[in-house]
Amino acid sequence: MTSRNGDKKPVGFATQLTAGGIAGAMEALCCQPLDTIKVRMQLSKSGRAPGTKPRGFLATGAMIVRRETPLALYKGLGAVLSGIVPKMAIRFASFEKYKAWLADKETGQTSVGNIFIAGLGAGVTEAVLVVTPMEVVKIRLQAQQHSLADPLEAPRYRNAGHAVYAIVREEGFSALYRGVTLTALRQATNQGANFTAYQELKKLAHRWQPDRQDLPSWQHMGIGLISGAMGPFSNAPIDTIKTRLQKAEAVPGQSAFQRVANIAGEMWRQEGFRSFYKGITPRVLRVAPGQAIVFAVYERVRRVMETLQGSSEDRIHSE
Repeated sequence: MTSRNGDKKPVGFATQLTAGGIAGAMEALCCQPLDTIKVRMQLSKSGRAPGTKPRGFLATGAMIVRRETPLALYKGLGAVLSGIVPKMAIRFASFEKYKAWLADKETGQTSVGNIFIAGLGAGVTEAVLVVTPMEVVKIRLQAQQHSLADPLEAPRYRNAGHAVYAIVREEGFSALYRGVTLTALRQATNQGANFTAYQELKKLAHRWQPDRQDLPSWQHMGIGLISGAMGPFSNAPIDTIKTRLQKAEAVPGQSAFQRVANIAGEMWRQEGFRSFYKGITPRVLRVAPGQAIVFAVYERVRRVMETLQGSSEDRIHSE
């Protein structure tokens, strides 16, 4: 995160933890329905028959609501919320650390290329420590097509805690890290593009408005919206294969690479090239506004905390 002035220091870890956690929770509460629709679209085998089309975004959402009640759109929310605080803390804190390591020793400034590398590192770090097990649990919960209005229709996994217990007991602890390589690749490209675009667009906004010390929240949201949309388009095939891999149980004697190759090959043969972009609409609609919310809330909460702490002079100007 590059400051507007070279002598400004990064905010403390506690501020990153609190602001990032609040921002992530707001993102999850607002965008979870879109993520559930995305997962269902990626897992769907509709459109295989000749002359048929895959079920679309609105049709998938309507089917979930009709069959399983509107609350079903929030399946997996517990797993997401339980991972949001450490995920956001690790994302911002690790980015700061990598950026500092890559900064010019004389000027203290970090080039755009090194900002991108720091973002890649932050994405890999959060994927390994938090995101992969969180998403395995979330996807298992979201894939259950049971009605929440029918108490007799018991799901396999009752909640996030029960899902973790059942997965570890039945498949082993390593099952929580199924798809970790694909998840790390997806998160790395997401955060590399996200942090770099956000920083550069924010610098541009400050150049256009030199009299502003702080950008208004609506500008943070607009910048976050643009930067957040870049990742999904660049790595949609990775995300779709990852979702199918994490939903399925492991096949004895089959390596992770073989499982990925089999899933990709089956998708290509049976569903065609378009299957790799299933769920792209809800994913963009979820990730881009999600990043808008994250950056706007993060900036606002951080600014309030720094004001309360009397350290507004230390605030930073770009993620």
